[in-house]
Amino acid sequence: MESGRSWSAARTRTLVWQILAVAIVVAIVLGLAVQTAANLRARGIASGFDFLGRPAGFEIAQGPIEFSSRDSYARALLVGLLNTLRVSLLGIVLATALGVAFAMARLSNVWVAATIARGYLEVVRNTPLLLQLLFWYSLTQGLPGPREALHPLPGVFLCFRGLFFPRLLWHSGDAWISVERPVLVGFGFQGGGCVSPEFAALLVGLTTYTAAFIGEIVRGGVLAVDKGQREAAAALGLSRTQSLRLVVLPQALRVIIPPTTAQFLNLTKNSTLAVAIGYPDLLSITNTTLNQTGQAIEAIAIAMTVYLTISLSLSLAMNAYNAAMLKSGGHSA
Repeated sequence: MESGRSWSAARTRTLVWQILAVAIVVAIVLGLAVQTAANLRARGIASGFDFLGRPAGFEIAQGPIEFSSRDSYARALLVGLLNTLRVSLLGIVLATALGVAFAMARLSNVWVAATIARGYLEVVRNTPLLLQLLFWYSLTQGLPGPREALHPLPGVFLCFRGLFFPRLLWHSGDAWISVERPVLVGFGFQGGGCVSPEFAALLVGLTTYTAAFIGEIVRGGVLAVDKGQREAAAALGLSRTQSLRLVVLPQALRVIIPPTTAQFLNLTKNSTLAVAIGYPDLLSITNTTLNQTGQAIEAIAIAMTVYLTISLSLSLAMNAYNAAMLKSGGHSA
C-alpha cells in the first residue's frame, strides 16, 4: 500500500509540474502577443488577418489551380501551399526510389556500379543544396529558345521556358476526352501540359540531394542486419536479390525508417530554397504578401503554422508506419 501511495504521489507531482510548465509558457506567449499588439497600435501599423480577403494584386505563373491578380491573398497562399506540397511529395517518392537504388549499387559486387554510386554520394552530400539548385536551374536556362526548341517526341517541346507536352482534357458536358497539344504562338507555347524550369530544377535538386542521404541510411540499415541472415537465405537457395527483398530489407526497415523520416522532413523544409530560383512556393508567396501588406507577423505566423502542420503530419504518418513495422516483426506487406 505504501508503495502504491508513493507511486500515486509521484505521478500527481509530475502532473502538477507539467500543468504548471504549460501554464507558464501560455502566459508568456499571451503576454508577448498583447505587448506586440499594443506596440503595433501605438505605431499605427495594421494587425489582424483581414488582409487575407483583399485582392493580391500580383500574378502567379505556376500553380495547380487558377489564380489571377484579382484573387485574394488567401488564395495566393493556397497556391503556394499546393506548389510546396506538390514538389515535396513528388520529391519524397523520387528521392526514396533513387536513394534505395544507389544504396544497392554501393552494396553491389560490381566495382563500376559501386564506384559510381560512391562518387555520386560523396559529391552530392558535400556540396550545398542551394548551389546545386542554382546549377540545375542554370542548365535549364542553357536550352534553346521556343522557336528553336528541341523536339524529342511528337508534340513534345523542350526549351528554356520549360517542357511542353500533350495532355488529356475531359469534357464533362459531352463526356469525351480530347488531346490538347502545345502550339508555338509568338515567343512561347500555348496549350498542353508544361513543366516549368523552376519546378524541374527544384525537384531534381531536392531529389538528388536527399537521395544521397537516404542511400547512406539504407546502406547502413542493410549492413546492420546480421550476416548470418544473408547466409541462411543463401542456404535456402535464395538469390541475392531475393535475399535482400525477402530477408534483409524487411529487418533493416526498423533501422532505416527513423532517420529516413528526418530526411523527408528536411526535404520539405529545404523546399523553401525555391525562392532563390523563382519557384512560387509557400515561402516565396508569403514574402511577397508581407512586403505588400506590411503585416509581417501575421504572414510569417501563417507560414510557420503551415510548415509545422506539414512536418507533424508527415512525422505522425511515418511513426505510425514504423510502429506497424515493429509490431509485425519487421515484415512488410
